[in-house]
Amino acid sequence: MSTSRGAVIWMTGLSGAGKSTLANGLLERLKQAGHAAIVLDGDVLRRGLNADLGFTPEDRTENLRRVAHVAALFMQQGFVVIAAVISPEHRHRRSAREIVGEGFVEVFVKAPLKVCEARDAKGLYARARRGEIAHFTGISDPFEAPLSSDVVIETDRMPVDECVDHVFAYLAATGRLGG
Repeated sequence: MSTSRGAVIWMTGLSGAGKSTLANGLLERLKQAGHAAIVLDGDVLRRGLNADLGFTPEDRTENLRRVAHVAALFMQQGFVVIAAVISPEHRHRRSAREIVGEGFVEVFVKAPLKVCEARDAKGLYARARRGEIAHFTGISDPFEAPLSSDVVIETDRMPVDECVDHVFAYLAATGRLGG
């Protein structure tokens, strides 16, 4: 296993933008290259660590604070952590960057709302549009698109493998993968 000084790849974007798909593809690529890596998926964490939280603004903030601290702990142990979380507000991402510190990489997983809705196998957007889900990002709650992400991946314009290659190349070029 190669030596990595650790990093947190914070993938932000709308539900259905492709964060989890990209995170899992990047995880496999990192492991194949010999790096210790882990995915922290927002949906999975909400069923366990953050099961006590809802989607109010206060609960979202606490959810993301917890994710950032867990990511920082893994990073300190040399893992490349891929956090796939909506993190809809600038302040959420700024706070995560402050918690993690050196090693934080923001990746905006970008796809138009129309594409995200078309990809929605669970029907969450339709339910949100009918008013059945409160505080749904992109419908009843805002998503503040990042203004200066380290990497922007337009998942509606590139196949998954190309998206993974793009993020991996960035990590390698910026020394995030150690040596």
